[in-house]
Amino acid sequence: MMTTQLAQLSQTLEGEFYNDKTIRTLYATDASAYREMPLAVAIPRSVADIKKLIAFANAQKTALIPRTAGTSLAGQVVGNGIVVDVSKYFTQILELNTTENWVRVQPGVIRDELNLFLKPHGLFFGPETSTANRAMIGGMVGNNSCGSNSVIYRSTREHLIEIKALLSDGSEAVFKAMDIEAFHAKCEAPGLEGKLYQSIRSLLSNYDTQEEIRKEFPKKTVERRNTGYAVDMLLDTAPFTAGEEDFNFCKLIAGSEGTLAFITEIKLNVVPLPKEAGLLCVHFNTIDESLRANLIGLKYGPSASELIDHYILECTKDNIEQRKNRFFVQGDPGAILVIEYTRNTREEITAIAQEVEAEMRAAGLGYYFPLLYGDDTKKIWTLRKAGLGLLSNLPGNAKAVPVIEDTAVDVNDLPAYIREFNEILKKYNLYSVHYAHAGSGEIHLRPIINLKTKEGNLLFRSIAQEIATLVKKYKGSLSGEHGDGRLRGEFIRQMIGEKNYQLLKAIKKTWDPHNIFNPNKIVDTPAMNTMLRYEPGQQTPAFKTIFRYPNQDVLQHAEQCNGSGDCRKTHLSGGTMCPSYMATKNEKDTTRARANILREFLTHSDKINRFDHKEIYEVMDLCLSCKGCKSECPSNVDVAKLKAEFLQQYYDANGVPLRSRLIANFTTLSKAGALLPGLYNGLMTGKLTAGLVKRIAGFAPKRSMPGLYTTTLKKWYNKHRRQQTKHNTKKVYLFCDEFTNYNDTEIGIKAILLLERLGYEVIIPEHTESGRSWLSKGLLRRAKAIAEKNIRLLSPLINEQTPLIGIEPSAILTFRDEYIDLADDALLDEAKRLSANVFTIEEFLSRETDAGNITAELFTKEQRKIVLHGHCQQKALSSVTPSVKILSLPQNYAVQTIPSGCCGMAGSFGYEKEHYNLSMQIGELVLLPAVRKQGEDVIIAAPGTSCRHQIKDGASKKALHPVEILYDALSEV
Repeated sequence: MMTTQLAQLSQTLEGEFYNDKTIRTLYATDASAYREMPLAVAIPRSVADIKKLIAFANAQKTALIPRTAGTSLAGQVVGNGIVVDVSKYFTQILELNTTENWVRVQPGVIRDELNLFLKPHGLFFGPETSTANRAMIGGMVGNNSCGSNSVIYRSTREHLIEIKALLSDGSEAVFKAMDIEAFHAKCEAPGLEGKLYQSIRSLLSNYDTQEEIRKEFPKKTVERRNTGYAVDMLLDTAPFTAGEEDFNFCKLIAGSEGTLAFITEIKLNVVPLPKEAGLLCVHFNTIDESLRANLIGLKYGPSASELIDHYILECTKDNIEQRKNRFFVQGDPGAILVIEYTRNTREEITAIAQEVEAEMRAAGLGYYFPLLYGDDTKKIWTLRKAGLGLLSNLPGNAKAVPVIEDTAVDVNDLPAYIREFNEILKKYNLYSVHYAHAGSGEIHLRPIINLKTKEGNLLFRSIAQEIATLVKKYKGSLSGEHGDGRLRGEFIRQMIGEKNYQLLKAIKKTWDPHNIFNPNKIVDTPAMNTMLRYEPGQQTPAFKTIFRYPNQDVLQHAEQCNGSGDCRKTHLSGGTMCPSYMATKNEKDTTRARANILREFLTHSDKINRFDHKEIYEVMDLCLSCKGCKSECPSNVDVAKLKAEFLQQYYDANGVPLRSRLIANFTTLSKAGALLPGLYNGLMTGKLTAGLVKRIAGFAPKRSMPGLYTTTLKKWYNKHRRQQTKHNTKKVYLFCDEFTNYNDTEIGIKAILLLERLGYEVIIPEHTESGRSWLSKGLLRRAKAIAEKNIRLLSPLINEQTPLIGIEPSAILTFRDEYIDLADDALLDEAKRLSANVFTIEEFLSRETDAGNITAELFTKEQRKIVLHGHCQQKALSSVTPSVKILSLPQNYAVQTIPSGCCGMAGSFGYEKEHYNLSMQIGELVLLPAVRKQGEDVIIAAPGTSCRHQIKDGASKKALHPVEILYDALSEV
C-alpha cells in the first residue's frame, strides 16, 4: 500500500480521509453480494478536494469509487481504489425555480428530504426508489433509478436537465440540452470536453453502428432499460435522428454508475404534487393471476402497480414494524397487487376502482379488493418498500440473493416471461421471491441460494447466465433500475452484441483514458461470482453465546443485515433508528456498520475468541442500545442484542472496566444509598463532592446526577398496604423496578394510588431487579441469572387474569425481549407464557379502557395540552399509542406526540463523559427544541426515566410520567 502518498494526500484535504482497517472494512460492502477492501476512504468537503483526489488517482494509477448512501445492489460502490463518500458534506439544495419547475442540488441530497423541501411549493421530484428516505440524488443519477411510480414519472434520466461534473483530467464541465448548432460547436471545443462531443458524433454518425444499436439494444417499449451506457437514448436525439429532441449528455451519465465523470451538481425537473391518491390492493391466489390482472389495471391509467408475493407477506409476520402494516391483508394470498390511482377527487378514484374490480372479477381474477386512502396508503407503501430487507429474515445460510432481481421486459410479455423464468428455476429445484414493479414490466425476482457453498457460488452464476439468455429472447433489459455494476457487467456483451460492447468500451476510454473512475463496472467486469461477501466453503467455529439466537447463531444474525441502509435515514424521516448516525452522519455510526464489523471479524479472525478485537469495540461504542433496529430494520437485526453479546465476550478477554461495574451495580449501590438518602444525595449533588464522584466514575461534568427519594417504593407500599381497609376485587401485580423503587418513588406511589382509585388491588410480588443495568453494560451472565430468578418467582403468579405491569418501559419490557433469549431451555416455555401477560402500565390501562372498565367520567373536565415523547424501547417493543390513549381519557386533554426518535440519554450513555456531547446532539435533533418551545401551561409527558432526565438537563423543564398526569387528573371523590 502507498502509505506515504496516502498520508500526504490526507494532509492536503479539507475533508476527512481514512486508510485504517476499520473504516476500509465498513466501506468494503454495499447492499449487494460483493465485498472488496478499498485502498482508502475519502469524505470530501469541497469540489477542490475532489479535484485533488482526481489528480492523485491519475498520478498514482489508482481509482476513485464515488459513493452516496451505499445502497447499490449490483456492487457499484465496491472496489479496490479510494471510495469517495459525498453523503456527508455535499448535501445542499442550491437553488429552486418555481416558475420553470426545476431545482439544483448537490449529489448527497436525500430524495425524500428534497421532497420535504419542495412540498410547501406544491412540487416534488417524481422517481421514488424503495430506499427513498436515504437514497441520494447522486446515486439515483448513477443508477438511473426509477421506483414504484415509473408508470408515470419514468426514470431519473427523464428528469435530468443539467449536470455539473469533474472530468477525468480534473477539468469542470456542464452537460445540458443543446441544439444541433450548439452541439457541433462543442465538437470544436478544446480539451477533454471537446473530445467527448467529437467522439460521440463520430461513433453515432456511423450508419452500421446505428443499425447495430437498434437491432441489439432492448426494445423501446421496455421503459426501464439500463443495459450498459444509454447510447440507444443518445441515438434518438437531433444530431443523429431527424425530428428528435435536443442532444444532452445527461442521458449517458444517467446509469453510468460513476464510471465517466464525477458529479458535483445536478439540475432536476420537478412536477406538481398529485391531488388525491388511492390504493386498490387486489388479493390473488397465484402470482400468474396477479400478472394477468396487472394488464387490466394498467388500462385505467394507474400511477403505480406493485406486486407483493406470499414470501414477503410471510416475512412481515415476523417483523415488529411490518406486522402493524398488514392490517389490509385478508387470509394468506399468493400475491397482492397494489395499484395506485391519482386523480383530483376520491370520487373519481372510487369510480375507477369499481370498474377495475368489475373487469377483473369478470375475468376470474382476484378475490378481495380493498381501496385505501390517506395515512393507510403510507403504511402499505412502507410494507412494500420493506420487501428487500424483509427477505434477509430467512434463517440459516440460504438467502434470497440479488442475481437476476432487476430484469425488465415489455409489460405485455411479463406473464409469459415469468412462467418461463420459473420453469428455469424449477430445473434447479429453486424457488423465487416475486415483488415490485409489475406496472412497468419489472418484477424483482430473488432465488434462494446459499452463497457460502461452492455449489451455491456456481449456481449463482448459472442462474444469471440462463436468465440473461431468457431476457435477450424477449428483447428485455438485464437491468431495469439497479444497474449493471459487478453483477451484470459480465453479460452486457451477450445482451447487446460484440460490436455494441466495443462501442461502450470506446466511450469509457474517451471519457476516462486512465481508468480512474469506478473501473470494472459496466465494461471489463470480472466474473460475477468473484469477490463475493461470502467465500465458498468458508468455515467458522460454533459460537458459544449467552443469548439465544433462534434458528441461527450470532454470526448468522449479524448476516441478516443485507446493507440496505435503512439505518441511514435522518431525523427528518422520523423513527428511532439510528440515533448516533442521525447526529454524526458517519457510516461508522450506522446499524449497518455494526453488523458489518461483527460479521467481518467473526468470519475472518484468527483468534480463539473472535470477539476480542478493539475494532469491533470502537464501532459498537456509539450504539445507544435503543432497540430501534429491532423493529425498524426490515431485516430484524437487533444490534443492541449483538452489542451486549459482544461486550460480554470482549470483557471475558479484557476484563470489565470500573465504570461498567459501577453502572451494572446500580441496584446494589442505590440500596446502600437508600439507608441514608440525604447523605447520598449530598454526595451526588453537592458542589464539592459531585465533581469528584463524576471524575472517579467517568461521568460528564455537565450532567446532573439522579437523586434518591426519601424512602423506597417498597417501604412506602408495605406501610400503605398495612393501612389499607378497602379491598378491590380486581387484582394486578406491579413490578417494582429498581429505578422506580429508588429514584422515581413518587411516580410509583401515584401509580399505585391511581390503580386503587380505578378499582384494582395492587400487589408487589417477590422479585429481584430487572437486570436492565447489567444488560446495558453487556454483563449477560449476571443478567441471565436475574432473568431466570424472576421467571421462577413470577411465572406461577402471572396469567391473563392477574397480569404483571410495570412503570419504567426499559425494565418491564425485558420480560418481553431479553428474558426470552436469556432463559435456559428448561425455562423457555415459562418465559414465553410470562411475557404474554406482561404489560407497561399504559398498555394495561389502555386495555382496561377498551374493555369499558375505565371511563372518562372518573377524570377532570379541565382543558389541558400535553406533548408526549415516547421511550425508545416502548416504541420498538410496544407502542406509543397506549400512552396517547390513556392521556386522552380526560375529555378535554389534547395530546400531541413529538415526532422524536431517541432522546439521546439511553440509560447510562448520556452520563458517560465521552458520550455526553453526542447525547446532547441527539436530543437537539427534535426532542429538546420541541420541548423548549412549549408554553408553561403545557404538560410534558415522558414514560422513560432517562428521557425525563434528558429533558430536565437539556430543556430545563420537568417531564411527567403519564400515570402522574392521569393521577393528577382524577376527579375529586
